[in-house]
Amino acid sequence: MILPSKHLHQDRALLSVGGHILTFLTYPKTVSALWEDLKRFDEGLAATRSRKITFDWFLLALDLLYALGAIAFESGLVARRAT
Repeated sequence: MILPSKHLHQDRALLSVGGHILTFLTYPKTVSALWEDLKRFDEGLAATRSRKITFDWFLLALDLLYALGAIAFESGLVARRAT
């Protein structure tokens, strides 16, 4: 689930999805704006891959990033946490 495995393609692993989410966080955004960015990214991949990320999988990736300390949630916005 977190890492790719025999039954989970690397594009669907939570770390991979979280990495894509981090690329969209050039400035703080709402959760819905991040979701729209990820959906737009997935639609661009549709021609080459059949990755379909659902909203609950997206939220799990956000939870993982928060647990790892990579993002913060402040005033309704998700932002990268400074290292």
